[in-house]
Amino acid sequence: MSTSTATSNVEPSPAAAGSTRTILNPATGQPVGEAPVHTVEDLERAVAGAEAAQPAWAALGHDARSAALLRAADAVERSAEELARLLSREQGKPLNGPNARFEVGACAAWLRTAASTPLEAETVVDDGETRAELHYRPIGVVGAIGPWNWPMLITIWQIGPALRMGNAVVVKPSEYTPLSVLALVEILNQELPEGLLTVVSGGRDVGEALAEHPAIGKIMFTGSTATGKAIIKSSAGTVKRLTLELGGNDAGIVLPDADPKAIAEGLFWGAFINTGQTCAALKRLYVHADIYDAVCEELTAVAAAMPMGNGLDEANVLGPLQNRAQFDIVAGLVEAARDSGAKILLGGNPVLDQPGHFYPATLVADIDNDNPLVAEEQFGPALPIIRYTTVDEAVTMANALDVGLGASVWSANPAEARNVAARLEAGTVWINAHGMVNPLIPFGGSKQSGYGLEFGVEGLKALGVPQIING
Repeated sequence: MSTSTATSNVEPSPAAAGSTRTILNPATGQPVGEAPVHTVEDLERAVAGAEAAQPAWAALGHDARSAALLRAADAVERSAEELARLLSREQGKPLNGPNARFEVGACAAWLRTAASTPLEAETVVDDGETRAELHYRPIGVVGAIGPWNWPMLITIWQIGPALRMGNAVVVKPSEYTPLSVLALVEILNQELPEGLLTVVSGGRDVGEALAEHPAIGKIMFTGSTATGKAIIKSSAGTVKRLTLELGGNDAGIVLPDADPKAIAEGLFWGAFINTGQTCAALKRLYVHADIYDAVCEELTAVAAAMPMGNGLDEANVLGPLQNRAQFDIVAGLVEAARDSGAKILLGGNPVLDQPGHFYPATLVADIDNDNPLVAEEQFGPALPIIRYTTVDEAVTMANALDVGLGASVWSANPAEARNVAARLEAGTVWINAHGMVNPLIPFGGSKQSGYGLEFGVEGLKALGVPQIING
């Protein structure tokens, strides 16, 4: 489509002939638009088109591909407001704060970084007798399976480096948020060859077929650990490369020298960004007994002042949970905590006779470490706060689970914080922050939070096939 029509086409329009599904606004329950329900046959056509388009794209070389991605980033920025409004209506996140406008802006930033990060051939040995160089060649066709919490941005995390490295991509978005991804890809395709980047908006059968497809050389997936395990099994027959960013239940440890007032807002956004619907959000907070009450008080004051409501209202910074199933998970975990004797400092009292999946920002204190709200990933706006007495105790509790995506340490002494960070079993440990990602800094999980790295040079390498030229 031409640049001049990009803005008008960002709004959902009636789907093409075939099966469709109505997507509802999680804040209002009102229709947002009709999403196509693609089939395995549609997937086959998309893969065939990708196979046809990929060789010429690879032959362009890094410079020409990077130039196209930079133009695609410009196209995203031209339609940024329309994309943000569609995202807010479909996913529920507010326009302001670290939400919809932030997400669309980050899409352009990550595209530009993928396009601009140098990746030179590496001379491994050159001793006068032997010369060996390490190069990275395109994989071919990459399958990208994305989630519903950051649907546009995580799609860019997957497709930006894949395209830069000379691959074609077939995208399978979440069934909850297909319209945002369809619109984003339509805009990107203003600057890309036909067939190179395609969205197949189908159900589980399409995802399974994508993971099994013999023409797909790599799967990139962000989502639950259970689904990640299924993808591993499905991909085994064709020995696909995989990058898996799976579930997390991130721990934060507040050391006794921290200033409760100074860290309260950072703790809040670490836990409640995107209304808690973030894989690498702070989901368990361990606070030393000496400052436990003060941290609870300061964090409650910050959380109580954050407005929640319809994302299109410019005043709001917290929105609804994206779907009713997630609402029920959060509500059930909070009720179980309440029944166990834990103290609800804030929230925990959703209004059920209103439209939308709104669950209030909830802080739960005096809770046991084995409580389900602590031990299970809530993926919503409810933070358990656990008291500890020694750092060894806190580290042991933080490391006790079988996931390890992110973690954080909060302290007035950065050196001591780094010492504690080195003991934590997580792919990323932040100091006096949580969940902040950067397109130049590699990101990935440990244990059952997945494997493979995204972002920066390491992210580019993950989308290529290493080849040694020896001689």
